[in-house]
Amino acid sequence: MPTVLRVKGFRFFFYSNENDEPPHIHIESAENTAKFWLLPVELANSYGFSAKEINTIRKIVVENQQLFIDTWNEYFG
Repeated sequence: MPTVLRVKGFRFFFYSNENDEPPHIHIESAENTAKFWLLPVELANSYGFSAKEINTIRKIVVENQQLFIDTWNEYFG
């Protein structure tokens, strides 16, 4: 589970066996989880996060979209 970024109490990561899916990023904080597709940025699913937290996460994903895509491509080649 490569961690790409930690910010505002959120951990952004992907699972090492998910190269058969389009680029995406998982987010967790405590027991809450979410997944965002990266091209385009779109919420795939969320469990436990409030709407306000999802909006905050979406902003972070948009701001770091290129970092997430580059890291995905480097890892999965």
